[in-house]
Amino acid sequence: MKKVITGTVVSLAMLGLASVAQAAGGQKVYQDACFACHGTGAAGAPKLEKSAWGDRLEKGKDTLYDHAINGFKAMPAKGGRADLSDADVKAAVDYMLTEVE
Repeated sequence: MKKVITGTVVSLAMLGLASVAQAAGGQKVYQDACFACHGTGAAGAPKLEKSAWGDRLEKGKDTLYDHAINGFKAMPAKGGRADLSDADVKAAVDYMLTEVE
């Protein structure tokens, strides 16, 4: 019984660390790949300000993931960074959402 509880605690701790790592990774991806447009509003990109995201948030996270991964209007797929994984892009979207929600 003690091993099961210990294993569960360790597993939960690892999930917590993964969430922190993902958030930190999302911020780094944002800084490296997204900030050039979303930090300045270049090419009509919504700046990372709450007022710019109301309509976008209503579309839901899956739509935002899709737009970020596959491109939308002037934004190229993955912000022009084909080297990023879908998980990297989703982490950046998650970071951006925490900043505007």
